[in-house]
Amino acid sequence: MILENRKALNILRDQKHKEMALRLGEDFDPKDGGRMHILVCGVAGCHSAGSMGIYENLQKKIEENGLQSEIKLISTGCMGLCAQGPLMVTYPDEIMYTHVEPKDVEEIWNSHVMGGQPVERLFAAESDGTKIAHALKDHSFYSKQMKIALKNCGLIDPMDIEEYIGVEGYQALALCLNDMDPEDVIDTMKDAVLRGRGGAGFPLGIKWESAAREMAPVKYICCNADEGDPGAFMDRSILEGDPHSILEAMAIAGYACGAKQGYIYVRAEYPVAVERLGIAIKQAHEYGLLGKNEATALMASIEGKRGEPRPKPPRSTEKGLFDCPTVLNNVETFANVPQIILKGTDWFKGIGTEKSNGTKVFALGGKIENTGLVEVPMGTTLRDVVFEIGGGVPGHLAFKAAQTGGPSGGCITAEHLDTPLDFDSLTKLGTMMGSGGLIVMAEDSCMVDIAKFFLDFTVDESCGKCPPCRIGTKRMLDITKKITEGKGNMDDLDELEDLAQMIKTGALCGLGQSAPNPVVSTLQYFKDEYIAHVRDKKCPAGVCVSMLKYIIMAETCRKCGICAKNCPVGAISGDKNTPYVIDQDKCIKCGVCMSKCPFKSILKNA
Repeated sequence: MILENRKALNILRDQKHKEMALRLGEDFDPKDGGRMHILVCGVAGCHSAGSMGIYENLQKKIEENGLQSEIKLISTGCMGLCAQGPLMVTYPDEIMYTHVEPKDVEEIWNSHVMGGQPVERLFAAESDGTKIAHALKDHSFYSKQMKIALKNCGLIDPMDIEEYIGVEGYQALALCLNDMDPEDVIDTMKDAVLRGRGGAGFPLGIKWESAAREMAPVKYICCNADEGDPGAFMDRSILEGDPHSILEAMAIAGYACGAKQGYIYVRAEYPVAVERLGIAIKQAHEYGLLGKNEATALMASIEGKRGEPRPKPPRSTEKGLFDCPTVLNNVETFANVPQIILKGTDWFKGIGTEKSNGTKVFALGGKIENTGLVEVPMGTTLRDVVFEIGGGVPGHLAFKAAQTGGPSGGCITAEHLDTPLDFDSLTKLGTMMGSGGLIVMAEDSCMVDIAKFFLDFTVDESCGKCPPCRIGTKRMLDITKKITEGKGNMDDLDELEDLAQMIKTGALCGLGQSAPNPVVSTLQYFKDEYIAHVRDKKCPAGVCVSMLKYIIMAETCRKCGICAKNCPVGAISGDKNTPYVIDQDKCIKCGVCMSKCPFKSILKNA
């Protein structure tokens, strides 16, 4: 086993590190790894946009020109700037190309690879259109980021264990096994105060200590990769881009807690993550990094039972999987562990805030210029994330709110843009960190509709075991639907508040207890929108279709008939002598007439 011969591990690390020096910004000897490395994003977003075609075309060019020894081509993990994908980066010049299509490979190959002239039209763009060649260093999207959990994503080949070893991979595990007692590992985690990144922020060290104290013959380490919040893809990106970091962290946890078996509970919707985890597990076994007593499985449901919560106590560290003591942390939490072991607790506590150490990964989405994956120090303000990193709201629209914590969280308004993004600050505003979804909303977003959207998700996800969640959330959804259809009354608002309180106090699990949060926060900050829907039968944002009316302005109508010709249901009438009008009973609110009118004579009246 390689861990029993630490010298062998270090030799392999040093050899691979030399080859990767150009990607790490270090002195590079061409003899150690070729003249150029080309990295193509090979994970979900870019993959669906055609990145495999880019990879295959590049591979063909390399083979046709006999340059396999001079150019290394890698399908890597998420590079973060998903809005401009598919992405690829060339090293050692660190040129990033964006919106790449398979057909662009010919130009990139001839101009850049063979001619040394980068293709400027494919450079990453700032929100003002400025092209940035060295985006990883100079683009505003990356300027305020600091990567710990995402340290290797987009930098290494996730399917090559030696590349992981070349960036200090498995050194933390070797350090624990050779130089630290299990108690030392737990003390390190407690001193670092690494709080769980999956939701409520419970300290990892305390959880590990609790499991270690249990004198059971069998214990388990579980990794929660069942990432289901709308717009969230942090854990998936780590599994796809750096799977060995999770295996290493789980092995460290097993050593610290006395557990010999581990499970990764991963979503079936993550086939690339499942495939790369399987490859990583096989490689780790082959290299002696996972022993015969460590088994990691990818399963749809570990015990084969219906997914229902159970009352606490006992906690999972006392009686968890198969009624044995179990440590459960999510992917991002585990991804921090090796770096803390290697760099120390003082380093980790020097990042973030006093009570929220380290960094947080956010999936930035919604009405934002730069959608993508962001990792920033805890305490970074919402303003910095939205406007500095995210590039602001597109289309000259005003920022309205940001939803943090997904369906379990709440919204932060423009008034609170300077709020630090840390556990305690968000809790004070009535929202939460959650797993890290961050959805930005603009002035054309309807907050009642947003609350309805998240309630719809929660109702679908509810296991149905406890009545407060099963019945209460469905009733809240029915009320919000009624309001968005223009059928609500003022009593409905009071009922929403009463239901929210009942569900929060009566639901059995965290999902149910936090389910009312989107309604509670939107009622708190945007009650005027609810009142407009109920009293005035209007949606101020013009989103709720039932309340919309498309109206042709008679004074500016040119009587051209274009609107009538394009109406799919024949709801528009008129002629060359008479201004056209829309029959509101027939109108299906599709908006085609408004989009087709060349004279802007049709208005959308909410």
